[in-house]
Amino acid sequence: MKDSSWIELAYEDYTIHKQTYAELEVIYATSENTLRKYFDQLKVPKPLIKVCPESVNLIFDTTFFKRSLGVMVFRKPSKNISWKYVETEKLSFYLEELLKLKELGFTFRSFTIDGRKGLISLLQIHFNTIPIQLCHFHQVQIVTKYTTKNPKTECAKELRKFILNLKILSKKDFVEQFENLQNTYKNFLKEKNEQGKFQHKSLRSAFRSIKTNLPYLFTFEDYSELEIPTTTNSCDGSFGQWKYKIKLHRHLNLDRKKQMIDKILGQKNP
Repeated sequence: MKDSSWIELAYEDYTIHKQTYAELEVIYATSENTLRKYFDQLKVPKPLIKVCPESVNLIFDTTFFKRSLGVMVFRKPSKNISWKYVETEKLSFYLEELLKLKELGFTFRSFTIDGRKGLISLLQIHFNTIPIQLCHFHQVQIVTKYTTKNPKTECAKELRKFILNLKILSKKDFVEQFENLQNTYKNFLKEKNEQGKFQHKSLRSAFRSIKTNLPYLFTFEDYSELEIPTTTNSCDGSFGQWKYKIKLHRHLNLDRKKQMIDKILGQKNP
């Protein structure tokens, strides 16, 4: 091949279509070392998908490919808008990227977030007119952490059964059933041990998490016209796919791994 267009095709086969170097050597009649050299030299632009003046229901979350390689992803359902490499999931990093998107002309209809501590307060300070939806899946995970998937007490069993119905309950029914649970097990949750400390700390924490997050669990219902996503699954589901593709190509150095991540996240429908 006389021109260099084949390099981008080969790189797409490697990153998107998950072909190995051995397969690429046959297809492009080029050695693995040559392919690696060209891939390292290839400049993969990090696209920012402009959708303005359309406003977006923004979903954002962070995943880690390794301890020091995290990717903070901002997306509308089914399409990445922007991403940022981070070593830790700092709230200030979320704010930096949101302000950058705002400067670029993006407007936000809503935010769908996980339960990261302090994030809601941050958004309320800087974007106080934007509705915030807390991810239903993360709320279920929080409760499951305290009750386990195989709860022992009747209270824990009832609470887990209740929270698993979150996605099908209306706000009215959810609040009513939650209040009934609180009243039913009020005395049980107040039980103390011989040292005078609460005996059911985990269950108390589970109830407290629901009570704290309740104002943000049904934002989608309060603003039904906005069609707000109720989960960050658009991010979470994609994270699994991206990590799978990266794991297929082991022993990548950091720069090459970032290059590959940029390529994958820049797909039209990642």
